[in-house]
Amino acid sequence: MSEAKAKLNNYRQSPRKVRLVADAIRGKSVEEAITALSFIPKRSALPLQNLLASAMANAKDQSLPIDGLVVREIKVDAASTLYRRRPRSKGMSNPIRKRMSHISVTLANDPRPKKNKKTKKAVDEKSSVVNKES
Repeated sequence: MSEAKAKLNNYRQSPRKVRLVADAIRGKSVEEAITALSFIPKRSALPLQNLLASAMANAKDQSLPIDGLVVREIKVDAASTLYRRRPRSKGMSNPIRKRMSHISVTLANDPRPKKNKKTKKAVDEKSSVVNKES
């Protein structure tokens, strides 16, 4: 299977915010994904653009044809969390969690084949219902 991978570790933004942008480019061609990222007004769009460029460079190093590459898989996982404290009244404090993300991208020439969700039994039952009505 011909694929190219790239990874961005310890990106200092929460995975929840990065996943919003990652979901927008999943399954698209690389050209469409880069164009879409240039119009998304989120902070994580630029690092994802750079990550796609890195994955394309890896594909070029592996002698893969670049014109048909598709974003097959993009994962955003939680990295380590920095804990800070916010002072409160009466000598207390509340925790502040500064979350980080690991982002990994896989580019491939052919998208995964889509599975047909209807089984043969369901199709046969549907056709038998139509035949009974006739």
